[in-house]
Amino acid sequence: MGQNVMKKLKAQGLHAVSLDLASGHDFRDFKKTLEVFAKEKFDAVINCAAFVGGIQFGYQYPAELFYNNILMTTYLFEASRLNGVKRLVNPFPSCVYPEDLTYFKEEDLWQGPMHESVLSYAFTKKAGLVQGWSYHRQYGFDSVHLILSNLYGPGDHFDEVRSHALGALVMKFVEAKKHHKPEVTVWGTGKPIREWLYVEDGAEAIVRALFIEPCIDPINIGLGKGISVADLAQVIKQEVGYEGNIVFDTSKQDGVFSKTSDNAKMREGFKWQPETSFKDGLKKTIDWYRSHA
Repeated sequence: MGQNVMKKLKAQGLHAVSLDLASGHDFRDFKKTLEVFAKEKFDAVINCAAFVGGIQFGYQYPAELFYNNILMTTYLFEASRLNGVKRLVNPFPSCVYPEDLTYFKEEDLWQGPMHESVLSYAFTKKAGLVQGWSYHRQYGFDSVHLILSNLYGPGDHFDEVRSHALGALVMKFVEAKKHHKPEVTVWGTGKPIREWLYVEDGAEAIVRALFIEPCIDPINIGLGKGISVADLAQVIKQEVGYEGNIVFDTSKQDGVFSKTSDNAKMREGFKWQPETSFKDGLKKTIDWYRSHA
């Protein structure tokens, strides 16, 4: 996501600085975060920093997910406030919605508990929304909060544990075809429904959020429709050209049953909607994995 946001910013002629752990910037260190903010004097901040993975990753590393993400978000907000940042754009995933919901509307965000598989990570992201509200109320600080559907695309994680379903399945089917494996195992029953947002469309929404009217309430970013994991596996199988069998491992967790979002607020506020068709986005993702695996 961060790489795609940078491309969008540069394409618009905006001066942007990318800061991440690989370049020596650790947002879990408040002193160092303050130092770089004082040096750069940012007008705006886009918080793409995250420590994240799929369902299995969430069950394996809940403490690390909580610790890393709560510190990064908290410190980025406070550093922004202390250094006169005019707007902070804070994107986070749709797993922040209650587990019993099947269709996500912004006004229902607080209507129940989140699913256990995402509780640690999603809580930290939801805390960022509360921090934004608190800072707006006490300091008049301007932040925009975007709830993005599941992201996919070139540069994604392609790993059985770290990936979300789409990235993991792309990896499995491409490798199965390459090595002539007779079957591909899909985790869970295949029944859960997920909505997928192409990463370039997600980046476009994030950059547009720099210029919309102030809005402290969260905004869903997505296509407004989903696909079951079983159907997703079939589509990827067909696109890859794999001819073996699909096996569902029902010993693995399904997670939340359905995750699709209402995007009316996005269409009204942004005067825009995601432009990449699922078929085109999937083809680009598969092609990228084949050339970079």
